[in-house]
Amino acid sequence: MEGKSSENIPDHVAIIMDGNNRWASQRSLPGVAGHQKGVQRAREAVEFAVEKGISTLTIFAFSSENWGRSNEEVNLLMKLLNTALKEQVPNLIENSVQLSFIGDLSQFDKELVNQMKKSEELTVCADKEKKLDLVVAASYGGRWDILNAVNQLKKSNAGDVSEADLNSLLSTSRFKDPDLCIRTGKEQRISNFLLWQLAYTELYFPDLLWPDFNDDEFEKAITEYSTRTRRFGDKSNFSL
Repeated sequence: MEGKSSENIPDHVAIIMDGNNRWASQRSLPGVAGHQKGVQRAREAVEFAVEKGISTLTIFAFSSENWGRSNEEVNLLMKLLNTALKEQVPNLIENSVQLSFIGDLSQFDKELVNQMKKSEELTVCADKEKKLDLVVAASYGGRWDILNAVNQLKKSNAGDVSEADLNSLLSTSRFKDPDLCIRTGKEQRISNFLLWQLAYTELYFPDLLWPDFNDDEFEKAITEYSTRTRRFGDKSNFSL
């Protein structure tokens, strides 16, 4: 991992990429144009994260609720994901970015799942060479993640369960919890994303749509994060 600057850089950034359809609609463009621009911004965000020395970037690509969209849009999103994997994996390999997927991948068709697994295998890096862990949440929901962990604990006939026990069975168990979560789309909610993991995460809500979230906007988010003091429930400043 490349060294970080003196700026307070978060180790793990999570992004809820919202607003592609509204961005296209505001420009009288078809919905596909918004999603294509969104894919471009995701690629740029990965490059920015590598440049800044961020260790992990988790992006919310497709939520479990997104299956409720029209068949036409869902099929389009699946094609875009498949195309993005084929086009971007060589760039990830070249830049020592290791790709991982989290979510209920059983909901995707077999061909796409195979492409996901192949992409993960191709991008595996040795820790000393890795510049970024890129985690793509696909068919993911925070409630699903917690319930999946609970059901695994039930099957193991576990007795008293600790936070560490449950955390070890979440889909993100290999990674630190996010330090910063960015949500675009002019909304201020986390929409069933990493519900357990965001307990002490700093939240940032830029007033723009995802296709407008460029490097300058990402830099603003990092700057805002660097001004905050994370307390993790610390009450040391209490006084009577």
